[in-house]
Amino acid sequence: MSTPTDRLGELGLALPEVAAPAGAYLPAVRTGSLVFTAGQIPLVDGVVAATGKLGAEISLERGKELARVCVLNALAAAAAEAGGLDRVRRVVKLVGFVASDPSFTAQPAVVDGASELLGAVFGDAGRHARSAVGVAVLPRDVPVEVELVVEVED
Repeated sequence: MSTPTDRLGELGLALPEVAAPAGAYLPAVRTGSLVFTAGQIPLVDGVVAATGKLGAEISLERGKELARVCVLNALAAAAAEAGGLDRVRRVVKLVGFVASDPSFTAQPAVVDGASELLGAVFGDAGRHARSAVGVAVLPRDVPVEVELVVEVED
């Protein structure tokens, strides 16, 4: 039986280094069997991958790709707190924030980029509750930010 780490590799992906916090907070916190991540933006090797708003400078497809980058960063933070990706039992909740032009209403489709990757990595254990929220602006003018809640092994 393949592990989440195996499935991530089969997708040609790997967890990045955990991004350093940009303020007075931690990348992830564990309480009991739950790990809560801080909001993760689309950083690649410490550099913002894109800026702008969905429905203006950023296309729906690019937004989905950026949501995948965000969720990889969130998984890295969760895995670091849990003692490894394979200690994640299930994804409980995903919250996606989408910086949107006022006329853009496809926030759920953007956040699907993150949800679909979680399903590919964790199978049924990747099915989760979710919120997809349109906002006027996000830190560093990024188009997408996500946070995760995962259940981990004791």
